[in-house]
Amino acid sequence: MMLIENKFNIGDKVYLETDADQKSRIVTGISIRSTSITYALCSEITESWHYDFEITVEKNHKLA
Repeated sequence: MMLIENKFNIGDKVYLETDADQKSRIVTGISIRSTSITYALCSEITESWHYDFEITVEKNHKLA
């Protein structure tokens, strides 16, 4: 049996660390590979894939 420890769950509201506009995004998918986990994030009609270190649950006030 494999235990997956994902940092975010589908439906979580998150932000991208590098997004100057700090648009909120929703986690819509999780991809599990042998060496990594990536998360599908949706903002309006755009979906993109990101690693956990790019994502935060709080707005990054330094960029906003």
